[in-house]
Amino acid sequence: MSTRKTFVLDTNVLLHDPLSMFQFADNVVVVPIIVLEEIDQFKKELSDRGRSAREVCRRLDELRKQGHHLADGVTLPSGGELRVVLGSHEAPPVLRNSHSADNMILGVALQLAKEGAAAVILVTKDVNLRIRADALGLTAEDYDVEQITIEELYPGYVELQVSAQAIASFYQDGKLSVEVLRGQCDGLPTHIYNNEYVLLKNREGGPQTALGRLDLTAGVVVPIRKLREGCWGIRPRNKEQHFALDLLLNDDIKLVTLVGKAGTGKTLLAIAAGLQKVAEEKVCQKLLVSRPIFPLGRDIGYLPGTVEEKLNPWMQPIYDNVEFLLGLSGTGGKEKRGAHSHQDLVDMGFLAIEPLTYIRGRSIPNQFMIIDEAQNLTPHEVKTIITRVGENTKIVLTGDPYQIDNPYVDATNNGMTTVVERFKGQAIAGTVSLFKGERSVLAELASNLL
Repeated sequence: MSTRKTFVLDTNVLLHDPLSMFQFADNVVVVPIIVLEEIDQFKKELSDRGRSAREVCRRLDELRKQGHHLADGVTLPSGGELRVVLGSHEAPPVLRNSHSADNMILGVALQLAKEGAAAVILVTKDVNLRIRADALGLTAEDYDVEQITIEELYPGYVELQVSAQAIASFYQDGKLSVEVLRGQCDGLPTHIYNNEYVLLKNREGGPQTALGRLDLTAGVVVPIRKLREGCWGIRPRNKEQHFALDLLLNDDIKLVTLVGKAGTGKTLLAIAAGLQKVAEEKVCQKLLVSRPIFPLGRDIGYLPGTVEEKLNPWMQPIYDNVEFLLGLSGTGGKEKRGAHSHQDLVDMGFLAIEPLTYIRGRSIPNQFMIIDEAQNLTPHEVKTIITRVGENTKIVLTGDPYQIDNPYVDATNNGMTTVVERFKGQAIAGTVSLFKGERSVLAELASNLL
C-alpha cells in the first residue's frame, strides 16, 4: 500500500519559503494555477515578498526546462513530483459562488480528493483557510519546516548537579574538564553545546555553586567574566544577565542573541557592552544601533523631515537607554565619558543610529552592531543583515518572540528564533534567554499578569 501523500500549496507558503516545493520528500506537490497568478502580482515588488515571488518563478522555470510539462508532473530532486493544476468546477456551491483565490485553492484540493489522489493535504499559513478546509472535510496543515516551539527554544544555559569536589576543583584550577564533568554530573544532557552556560550545583544539597561557560573546542568549562566594576556603570542583577554580559564582552564571540520578555535588560546590557567596547576598550570603531520599523497599534502616518528626524520616534527606546547609562553616577557616570546626551556620543563618533532599510550591499567592519526588536524580522531579512558583517564586527540581536508586530511572522518562524536554533553550538556564536524582569516591580508584575 502506497504511503505517498499529495500536498496542495497555498500562495503564502511559497512566499514564506520559495524552496518549500522541495521540502516534501518523495511526495506529490501540487501548485494550483491561481497560486501562480497571485505570485505574478507580487513579483514586481521591491520587497522581501517580491524577491520570494521572483525566486518561485525561477525555480518553476528550471523544473519546466527538464522537458516535461508542469501539468503532467515533473520529478523533484527528492524523488517526489510537482504538478501545476488548473482550477476546479467541482467545488461545492458555497465555493463556486465566490471566485476568491482561497476558494479556488480549496476547489483544487477537493477535486484531487474526489479523483482519488493519495492523502490530500492543504498546506497554508492562513489560519482561517485551514479552518475552512477542515469544515469541508479536508486535511490542512501549517507549513512548519522553519518553526521552532518557543517552549523548546534553546535557552543558552543549563543547570547541572555535581559533587562539591568538582566545584572546588573548578575554582582552584580555573577550569573543569568536560570529561570530568560527564563523570561527576548526574543526568548530563545528551546534547551540550559550545558557549553554553552552566550553573553547577552541589548535588549533596550544600550551598556551593559555580557559573561557567562550555568551551568544547578546548574541552573544558571556563569561569565567566568577573564584573566587580560592572560594565559602563551597570552590574548584572541575576545569573542570566551575568551570562549575557559575559557573551557581550567576549571578543571571540561575534554573534550574540538575547531573548527575553520586556524589562529583562536585553537592550540596556547590549548598549552598555557596546559603549564599553567602543569608548573604553577601543576594540570597535563605532556602536551601530538599529531596529525594524513596526508601530504598536495604529500608525500615526508619514513623518516629515530628514532620515534622522523620521527615525527619532522609532529610535527613542535606544536614546532612553543611552541617556540612562550616561546618567549613572560614579565611575560609570557622564563626567568620565565627557558626554551628556546621546547626541554628544553621535557627534564624538561613538554612536550611530541607522535604519535597516538600506543595509543590503553594505560591508560593515570594525563595529559593534545591535539589532533591537529582531523578533520582527523574517529569516531572510536576518540573513541579509548578518551577511553584511565585516572583519572585527560583533552583532547582537535582541528581542521578545512573544511581542511581534510584523504581520508576516510569528513566535515560531521569525528571524531571531531561527538564528538561535541554527547557530547553537557554533564557536563564534552564543545565546542567552532572560526571564526575570529588572525594570521595576510594576513592569515585572504587568508582564506576568497581563
